[in-house]
Amino acid sequence: MDGYQRYMASLKGQPVDFLPRTPILMQYAAEYIGSDYAAFASDYRVLVEANQRCANDFGMDQVSCISDPYRETQGFGSTIKYVTDGPPHSTHPLEGDKNLSVLQTPDPLSSVRMLDRVKAAEAYKSEAQEKRSILGWIEGPAAEAADLRNLMNFMFDLMDDETYACELMDRCVDVGIAFAQAQVDAGVDTIGIGDAIASQVDPRTYERLIQPREKRLVQAIQAMGAYVKLHICGNITHLLPGIADLSVDILDVDHMVSLSTVRAMVGERVVLAGNMDPVSVVRNGTPSDIKDAVSKAYAEAGNPFMVNAGCEIPSATPTENLKALCEPVNYAG
Repeated sequence: MDGYQRYMASLKGQPVDFLPRTPILMQYAAEYIGSDYAAFASDYRVLVEANQRCANDFGMDQVSCISDPYRETQGFGSTIKYVTDGPPHSTHPLEGDKNLSVLQTPDPLSSVRMLDRVKAAEAYKSEAQEKRSILGWIEGPAAEAADLRNLMNFMFDLMDDETYACELMDRCVDVGIAFAQAQVDAGVDTIGIGDAIASQVDPRTYERLIQPREKRLVQAIQAMGAYVKLHICGNITHLLPGIADLSVDILDVDHMVSLSTVRAMVGERVVLAGNMDPVSVVRNGTPSDIKDAVSKAYAEAGNPFMVNAGCEIPSATPTENLKALCEPVNYAG
């Protein structure tokens, strides 16, 4: 099986030769080809080259369009500052003014940074010849709203002005759907939804205000014919009842969350990915430690499962450690 076949079979609940390898690479990939984060985040050609080189050298079954959370934010009107050794910095258009009319209307095919991601998808599609999965990416409703308002402001909005918070998130969902469609049209087979801030809210707030908007995103993307991967950094244990109702195809699980607990909550259809600690295990551990952690995670999660760390592979991870993470693990049917 090639990577694309392996990935798709896993999503369909079919046996595979070995588990798909889908680590998320950003700064690591940029540095691996002798570049830097600023170039990786601002030029799709660098992003594509870096991901393809890593996929070829380490044996990965997916390449990704993800670089940072500020693609849509720039489309809404933020100013971006690129940083060579870290993700870009962004202003927050609504930080000092709650008036939604100050926002620009992002267009995935003309907003500079959104279009750059679409071009990455097109480049992968023209070169990959369906040998690997292609992962697109959008921000979830809470994450994008926080990027626009600034985190603390948005957290207060959720408590003090629910009507406004929901109106803002609805605007973000509309843009997310359009951005996802542009990437699907360009060739991605899966859209990742990053909604990290959701892990910081209580279950009631999540289920009343955030989860219904995530669900609208999920349903819209699946209606496009694409698969959906949900990525919420941090401890999502308290959100699992709501997440189980989203019907996502893939759920990334961070290192502080029990895979067996997640499996019990979301059922046997959802593909789980994770949950090795990116720092203490993947970057700082030994290859033997990493292989043991992968085996333990697979034993807890069961099928379907994809090999991934709990989050992005950190910069300065030894090459032998990433090779160990991507070493084929036989499918246990």
